[in-house]
Amino acid sequence: MAFTILIVFSAVFFFFYKIKHWRSKAPVEKRWLQTKANMALGSFLVAFGLNLLVYTRGTIDIVIGSIFTLLGLANVILGYKAYRHYLPQVIAEAEQATKNA
Repeated sequence: MAFTILIVFSAVFFFFYKIKHWRSKAPVEKRWLQTKANMALGSFLVAFGLNLLVYTRGTIDIVIGSIFTLLGLANVILGYKAYRHYLPQVIAEAEQATKNA
Protein backbone atom coordinates (compact mmCIF):
# COMPACT_ATOMS: atom_id res chain seq x y z
CA MET A 1 0.00 0.00 0.00
CA ALA A 2 2.85 2.40 0.78
CA PHE A 3 4.37 1.87 -2.66
CA THR A 4 1.03 2.61 -4.29
CA ILE A 5 0.78 5.93 -2.49
CA LEU A 6 4.36 6.80 -3.45
CA ILE A 7 3.62 5.85 -7.07
CA VAL A 8 0.60 8.16 -7.19
CA PHE A 9 2.41 11.08 -5.52
CA SER A 10 5.41 10.69 -7.81
CA ALA A 11 3.19 10.71 -10.89
CA VAL A 12 1.35 13.80 -9.63
CA PHE A 13 4.62 15.63 -8.96
CA PHE A 14 5.94 14.61 -12.38
CA PHE A 15 2.93 16.12 -14.14
CA PHE A 16 3.02 19.19 -11.86
CA TYR A 17 6.65 19.95 -12.76
CA LYS A 18 6.10 19.17 -16.43
CA ILE A 19 3.24 21.68 -16.58
CA LYS A 20 5.37 24.28 -14.77
CA HIS A 21 8.18 23.52 -17.24
CA TRP A 22 5.90 24.13 -20.22
CA ARG A 23 4.57 27.38 -18.74
CA SER A 24 7.93 28.82 -17.73
CA LYS A 25 9.56 31.44 -19.93
CA ALA A 26 13.02 31.58 -18.35
CA PRO A 27 15.43 29.14 -20.05
CA VAL A 28 17.44 28.14 -16.97
CA GLU A 29 14.30 27.77 -14.89
CA LYS A 30 12.89 25.46 -17.59
CA ARG A 31 15.95 23.18 -17.29
CA TRP A 32 15.72 23.29 -13.49
CA LEU A 33 12.05 22.31 -13.56
CA GLN A 34 12.87 19.54 -16.03
CA THR A 35 15.39 18.08 -13.58
CA LYS A 36 12.76 18.16 -10.84
CA ALA A 37 10.36 16.33 -13.16
CA ASN A 38 13.09 13.77 -13.90
CA MET A 39 13.59 13.16 -10.19
CA ALA A 40 9.85 12.66 -9.73
CA LEU A 41 9.82 10.23 -12.66
CA GLY A 42 12.78 8.43 -11.10
CA SER A 43 11.00 8.08 -7.78
CA PHE A 44 7.97 6.75 -9.69
CA LEU A 45 10.14 4.12 -11.35
CA VAL A 46 11.81 3.18 -8.06
CA ALA A 47 8.48 2.80 -6.28
CA PHE A 48 6.99 0.83 -9.16
CA GLY A 49 10.05 -1.41 -9.35
CA LEU A 50 10.09 -2.03 -5.61
CA ASN A 51 6.38 -2.78 -5.73
CA LEU A 52 7.07 -5.42 -8.36
CA LEU A 53 9.94 -6.84 -6.30
CA VAL A 54 7.97 -7.01 -3.06
CA TYR A 55 4.80 -8.45 -4.54
CA THR A 56 6.35 -10.82 -7.09
CA ARG A 57 4.23 -13.18 -9.12
CA GLY A 58 7.03 -14.68 -11.17
CA THR A 59 10.48 -14.32 -12.67
CA ILE A 60 9.44 -11.59 -15.09
CA ASP A 61 8.32 -9.40 -12.17
CA ILE A 62 11.75 -9.73 -10.59
CA VAL A 63 13.57 -8.83 -13.81
CA ILE A 64 11.30 -5.90 -14.70
CA GLY A 65 11.25 -4.68 -11.09
CA SER A 66 15.06 -4.73 -10.95
CA ILE A 67 15.34 -2.82 -14.23
CA PHE A 68 12.80 -0.21 -13.15
CA THR A 69 14.49 0.22 -9.77
CA LEU A 70 17.93 0.69 -11.32
CA LEU A 71 16.67 3.11 -13.97
CA GLY A 72 14.74 5.04 -11.35
CA LEU A 73 17.77 5.31 -9.07
CA ALA A 74 19.85 6.57 -11.99
CA ASN A 75 17.15 9.16 -12.78
CA VAL A 76 17.00 10.36 -9.18
CA ILE A 77 20.79 10.54 -8.72
CA LEU A 78 21.52 12.26 -12.03
CA GLY A 79 18.51 14.53 -11.57
CA TYR A 80 19.74 15.59 -8.15
CA LYS A 81 23.18 16.40 -9.57
CA ALA A 82 21.58 18.49 -12.31
CA TYR A 83 19.29 20.15 -9.73
CA ARG A 84 22.33 21.23 -7.70
CA HIS A 85 24.03 22.44 -10.87
CA TYR A 86 21.11 24.62 -12.02
CA LEU A 87 20.04 25.96 -8.61
CA PRO A 88 22.59 28.83 -8.40
CA GLN A 89 21.86 29.73 -12.02
CA VAL A 90 18.13 29.86 -11.34
CA ILE A 91 18.71 32.11 -8.33
CA ALA A 92 20.88 34.44 -10.42
CA GLU A 93 18.30 34.44 -13.22
CA ALA A 94 15.52 35.29 -10.78
CA GLU A 95 17.58 38.12 -9.25
CA GLN A 96 18.29 39.47 -12.73
CA ALA A 97 14.60 39.33 -13.60
CA THR A 98 13.65 41.27 -10.46
CA LYS A 99 16.28 43.91 -11.23
CA ASN A 100 14.95 44.35 -14.76
CA ALA A 101 11.31 44.48 -13.66
